[in-house]
Amino acid sequence: MSEKNRDGKRTARERMQEERAAQEAKARRNKKLAVGGAVLAVIAVAAVVGVVVQNNRSKPETPVAAPAGTIGDKNLVIPVGSANAPSTLTVYEDPRCPACGAFEREFGPTIDQLEDQGKLFVNYHIVSFIDRAVPGKGSRYGANALGCAQDAGHFRDYHDVLYRNQPDETNDAFGNKATLIALAKPIPGLDTPAFQACVNDNKFGGWVSAVQQDFDKSNFKSTPTVLLNGEPVYPKMGTDEITPANLVKWVDTANQGKPLGTPGTNGQSAAPTSTASESNNPSPGAGG
Repeated sequence: MSEKNRDGKRTARERMQEERAAQEAKARRNKKLAVGGAVLAVIAVAAVVGVVVQNNRSKPETPVAAPAGTIGDKNLVIPVGSANAPSTLTVYEDPRCPACGAFEREFGPTIDQLEDQGKLFVNYHIVSFIDRAVPGKGSRYGANALGCAQDAGHFRDYHDVLYRNQPDETNDAFGNKATLIALAKPIPGLDTPAFQACVNDNKFGGWVSAVQQDFDKSNFKSTPTVLLNGEPVYPKMGTDEITPANLVKWVDTANQGKPLGTPGTNGQSAAPTSTASESNNPSPGAGG
């Protein structure tokens, strides 16, 4: 092989090596750019989510319409019993929450009795977060139907019927408005065209969203959250587990020396004109 040919082959080999090196360098640069872009994209998405969450927390929705007789800030609370009762039970619950159903079935009769005796004023916060985790609309439509029952002055009866007929959490039966309307039929005076329209039109959907936003802003993370005069009592108060007998004992102890409230008529507050403030309403950080 002549010296000229050897020089030509070396030049070609060197040129190929230089091209390969250039290609590898370009690939490394592209990889870095891709990784950097992905990181920036994740940061951007996180920032957007953070802004949305922050906006949701900093700008709670004000409902256009709230059920008659609701109380508290933005009328988000449904009261049952006598407002002048010496003790207040605050309950956060979701219509699709199985633990809420178990709580209501075990403690509902005792709570009704304490309300009727003028010993207990109950404030219900009807939340609807389970729809976020389990597909369906049962939490939101169920909460709206409870608002419709409150608007008609039959919250307690409908509330008790709803929880006695609660489906499994994954069964979105309450997402069917016809089911919610059918549950009202045994309650005298509730199954009216106005109630049906309220349920079918999701009349208090904005109010339901506002109640949930209020819950999101609190430190409470689960349902049922139950507080007696601002102190958590579910599943325990101190070291004592909640039972119907213990709940009666705790209420009687808290009421000692205090006048009882006005005995209610089936525990249902007069719906249309009540503007009383939520009594003994706990601060968001009281427990949960």
